[in-house]
Amino acid sequence: MDIQLYWKEKGKGMPLVMLHGNGEDGSYFSSQMEEFSCRYRVIAVDTRGHGRSPRGKSPFSLDQFAQDLKEFLDERGIGRAVFLGFSDGGNIAVLFALRYPSYVERLILNGANLDPSGLKFPVRLSVELEWRLTGMLRLFSGKAAVRREFLELMAREPMIRPDELKKIQVPALVIAGTDDMIKEEHTRMIAAELPQSRLAFIKGDHFVAKNNSREFNRAVWEFLEN
Repeated sequence: MDIQLYWKEKGKGMPLVMLHGNGEDGSYFSSQMEEFSCRYRVIAVDTRGHGRSPRGKSPFSLDQFAQDLKEFLDERGIGRAVFLGFSDGGNIAVLFALRYPSYVERLILNGANLDPSGLKFPVRLSVELEWRLTGMLRLFSGKAAVRREFLELMAREPMIRPDELKKIQVPALVIAGTDDMIKEEHTRMIAAELPQSRLAFIKGDHFVAKNNSREFNRAVWEFLEN
């Protein structure tokens, strides 16, 4: 790896790796780190170019982030873990599970999508317009160039076929907010395609893990304990 990812960890036991969303960092999961560290070794990682992790020179893509994660785990001798991914972090978790299945004990996907069509139309339109605008402005502005990289992750990624999810042969929890930015039918489709999944909707928006942590954590505990 051309960079060293920043991470925080707390607790002991089976590793529970938490992957944040686009433009965020591991601190998003502060409520979950506190909650689950009583039984798990909770590890919150800052993705490449996010938070306190450097950008490096490798591609800024979800596939690269999945590769970064594998190298991060290998450096620490972690060969098996539970993965909780939120938004783009959920998309990374899916790509990781498809590419490195032996590392995955269980999978928790919160507000994930298989492709940009999973976003509700107003959100997708806003992302697409800003992506196009920053495409022009990046010639004159370094900030616009950086912003475009983040937007491209939502505008053009991921591209996962639904039938690929059948390869993920571990228990999975698919969880979303009742007023999520991901289409409800898209979330239901993800759950339906995963062979060993359960589905939960938590009252709130896309950010239920942070804004309704009590209900979110309860759903995760129920999944982990069964």
